[in-house]
This record gives sequence, structure tokens and C-alpha cells, in this order.
Amino acid sequence: MLRKLSMAGVLLIAVAFCFAGWAVAADVVQGKCVEVRAAEKTLVIEEYDVNFSDEHPYGRSTGVVNEYLIDKALVGIPPEPGDILRIAYEVRGTDRVALKVMNVSKQDLRKK
Repeated sequence: MLRKLSMAGVLLIAVAFCFAGWAVAADVVQGKCVEVRAAEKTLVIEEYDVNFSDEHPYGRSTGVVNEYLIDKALVGIPPEPGDILRIAYEVRGTDRVALKVMNVSKQDLRKK
């Protein structure tokens, strides 16, 4: 009886790990807001790298500019050009679809 219970436990754990592998994580980008296109519901940002320093607290510009669809995204503090944003997104076809838009410069957690 005990052997059957332990075998069932092992099987249950194995099944749980199989389903855990199906979870999909979003990509994340951080950078300066270049343009907000309200009519098209898109954001254009200049991406930053992850080399943080006292001189560049949000990273340095990579020179890469990308557009993100925000029509179905959770948007915190409304972004404006010049704000530093962090965007969690998924690539669907050729579009970058934002899931969450966080305004890092207006809600700087490092100051708290």
C-alpha cells in the first residue's frame, strides 16, 4: 500500500513538472520613450542595455528603436516622450505586442 502511494506521488510530481514546462515567459525591454502614438495605440522606444552605472542609472542607449503595440497592455503611469519605460512583450508575427508597460522614471523604486 505504501509503495503504491509513493509511486502515485512520484507520478504526480512528474506530471506537474511537465505542465510547468509549458509556461511561456515574456521578453522585457527598457529604454527611452521616443514617441507615443495614441491613435495607433503604439509606443516607440530607444532601447537601453543593462550596463547600469552612476552616470547611466537606466543603462546606455543601444541605438535600436522599436515600436510596440499597447492596445491590450496593462499601462501604469501614462508614458510621455523622454520617460524611461520597461515593457514586457511578446512577438506575434512581425509585431511586438506589449503585455505590461511600466514607467520607470516616474515611479523610480530606487528612491523609496
